[in-house]
Amino acid sequence: MKKYNRFIGLDVHKASISVGIADAGRGDAEYYGSIDNRAESYLKLAKKLSKGGGEALFCYEAGPCGYEVYRRLTKAGYDCMVIAPSLIPRKAGERVKTDRRDAVSLARLLRAGELTPIWVPDKEQEAMRDLTRAREDIKAMERQSRQRLGGFLLRHGKVYPGISRWTKTYFCWLEGLRFETAAQQIVFQEYVDIVKDAQRRVAAMEEEMRKALTGWTLKPVVEGLMALRGVDFIAAMTIVAELGDITRFESARQLMAHLGLVPSEHSSGDRQKRGGITKTGNRHVRRVLVEASWSYRLPARKTAHLRKKAEKADKVVQEIAWKAQKRLCSRYWHLVHKGKLHVESCTAVARELAGFIWAIACEVMGKKAVSVSMN
Repeated sequence: MKKYNRFIGLDVHKASISVGIADAGRGDAEYYGSIDNRAESYLKLAKKLSKGGGEALFCYEAGPCGYEVYRRLTKAGYDCMVIAPSLIPRKAGERVKTDRRDAVSLARLLRAGELTPIWVPDKEQEAMRDLTRAREDIKAMERQSRQRLGGFLLRHGKVYPGISRWTKTYFCWLEGLRFETAAQQIVFQEYVDIVKDAQRRVAAMEEEMRKALTGWTLKPVVEGLMALRGVDFIAAMTIVAELGDITRFESARQLMAHLGLVPSEHSSGDRQKRGGITKTGNRHVRRVLVEASWSYRLPARKTAHLRKKAEKADKVVQEIAWKAQKRLCSRYWHLVHKGKLHVESCTAVARELAGFIWAIACEVMGKKAVSVSMN
């Protein structure tokens, strides 16, 4: 392990970076100043602070500015860490927050070893993450446009007589609608066009995801996860794009905790109190797993759709998926019969589903996975 003689905290913003410095030892951390958020500025600073021998360690909080500072510093040969903001120790009575204080505090905590680094994706991984998140954003826009169209129709007493909406039959019914005024007819047509345009954008983005998957190094993991019930192409792609190499987690329980699917706890002495799930970590994967868990309300079975999804997975992965289906289906109803709400039971199933995802990833990546106890 390297020994650093200087610790630099960076409070990164769009246009500027505040710099705090703490030398090895017990001296107080000091505020260096503010520099422009440009590569030449912080690389020049890094070169200046690294003079005189020894090693310098840089850190900054993960945020909207991304990983560009990290990548440029590490490429230039400097050590840098991106810190999890939610895990930074903070004094309960501290009520003053400035860029200067934040930079100095980062340097001081970095020297003390109190900061928790996050996993930084490479450019290929980040590109896949951007792709899946863009599809998710466009899908949200589609849902909003559908709600606006539905609200407009409801205000004017236009109720669809069929069962399923947003099908070809539904759009044929929309084409036959007429409104009293020309202005309302124009508004209606604009709403319909917005919905159709959003649908085209979602379909186009999903096609781009399929194209990108063909050359991705983690393609076998995506295909392996698709063998699981409730995990289709979009869900599997989202999980792997967000988490990257899932085998970097030492255990299934570590993955569950990372996704915020473990119960919160506030215990003291003989008193033990557990609450709802922590909801920390990656919310995109947590949402996908909770949605997938609802499919385990139905009895375990191997349908034609499930067999087709699992075609590209090897036999061992298919056995893990079948084992997962048998356990999770029975687990769901066991919890329901104990008096748990359906939403609580699905959350518990989602937590265990994360464990089977970890096991499949270890199998596909050729790493030995230990047996995981879910109890």
